[in-house]
Formats: sequence, structure tokens, C-alpha cells
Amino acid sequence: MTEKIAILGAGGKMGFRITKKIFDAGYDLTAIEIGEDGRARLREASIPVSEGDSWKAEADVIVLALPDSVIGKVATDLVPRLRPGAMVLILDAAAPYAGVLPEREDVTYFIGHPCHPPLYNDETEWDARRDYHGGVAEQAIVCALMQGPEEHYDLGREICEAMWSPVIRTHRVTLEQLAILEPGLSEMVAMPFIDVMVEAVDECAEKYGIDRQAAFDFMIGHLNVEIAMWFGFAPKVPSDAALRLMRFAKSVVVKDTWRDALDPGKVREASELIVKG
Repeated sequence: MTEKIAILGAGGKMGFRITKKIFDAGYDLTAIEIGEDGRARLREASIPVSEGDSWKAEADVIVLALPDSVIGKVATDLVPRLRPGAMVLILDAAAPYAGVLPEREDVTYFIGHPCHPPLYNDETEWDARRDYHGGVAEQAIVCALMQGPEEHYDLGREICEAMWSPVIRTHRVTLEQLAILEPGLSEMVAMPFIDVMVEAVDECAEKYGIDRQAAFDFMIGHLNVEIAMWFGFAPKVPSDAALRLMRFAKSVVVKDTWRDALDPGKVREASELIVKG
């Protein structure tokens, strides 16, 4: 582990988790953090906070653990000052897919993102079973080499597997495919459906007088069995009547155009919305 890794936003709520993993893995780490709360987190973990900017000409890999809305501005200032062959590692596809990274052919752009621990898993320890974000429970990750030499894929993958460990699988995708997964699949398809489910539980309670706990228990229990059946964790054995009702209900609650949420053009529009607000 001879690579010199600099992490911008190292003490943030997201950045601290990956910084601690990289630090514990024994990499040569430069932690950059300007917020006092973040600097306090790093100090409490005995991770030195770096001062000055000499690291810009020395780092092999620069991880941008920053909000999507500032990545373009930071990268525009930073990338021209990096050494040739350096890697910029971004933790989300939105900013790269929105086209805000500056052009420089001799710098590698690499994107990695966690899948988060699966809903159905083999974890037996309570802390792992209650870990919804990752870092304790095993999770898969996705990685994309946006530009740079092929051998840099393995370097980026290795670092991503360290900072999101424990990792059970690493999937290689293109930048566009990663953007289709997020924000497309996760935030434009899954999240709206989940939000509607919560609103439906509230509707049962507020409009129809059903005890909210009863509605919640009913929803969560049915989600458990239906997700297990539809995604192959249990035999898919709904009744014919339930399937007929599902097809009828989809015409009520799902637009026929829902697949547009995964269209690359719509995903790029969403990425620009994330980056520009």
C-alpha cells in the first residue's frame, strides 16, 4: 500500500467513515477537512488533519468526499495542479455524468459507490444486522473507470473495497451505467415508491381511522414477503387473484412512462439537477 491518498472532506459524516477505513487499512493518508466538527471527529479518532497544499503535487489518489454541488468547482481548481497520472476518485456518478469535471487527459477519473448492505443477508451479529449503510455488514459496490489507463481500474477498485469494507462483490460498470443505477434506479425509481408507501400508511391512519401501528405492521410484513418472492429469496407463489389485482392496481398507482426514469437522457437531467440545484 504505497499509494499516497488524500481525502477532501475527510471529517464529514460520509467522509469520516471512509477516511477511518483507509486509515485503518494502513494507507499513506492525507486528511483534508476545513469544518471544525469534522476536524474534531478526526482528532478523536487520532487521524492527523493536514494543513497546507503540498499534497496536491504529491498524492497518487485524491478522493472527493464532498457534496455533488461543489465537486465541479473544487475539481476545476484542483485538477490542473495534480501530478500527471494522479487519480481523482469520486463517490457518486452525478457530477461526472453531468460533465462538470475539467478536461485533462493525463489524469484518471474513477467513480465508486456502495450498494449498501442487502435487505436479505446472512449476518448473524446484531450490529451487522442493524447496519443499513455499510461498514459493519457486508455489502457489494460498483466501480467505473471514466478515463485513465486500464491498470488504474484495479487501483481504484482496491481503494473502494478498503473504504467500503467488508465487501462481498465488486461490479464493474461504465459511468453511464452507474448513473442509471444512481440517481436512476435508487433515487428516481425506488425512493419515490418507498415515499408513497409511507404516505399510504399515513393515509390509512389519517383518512380512514386505522391505527397507524396496525397499518405500519401490515405494510412492513407484506413488504417482507413480497420483496422476498419477487426478488427470488423465496418461491414466488402469489394467488392468481393477487396477480390480477396487482395488474389492475399498477394502472392506478404507476405511470406507464415510469421507465423514462432510467433513460440516459433523463438520468443526465437528474444529475444536472443534483449538481446545480
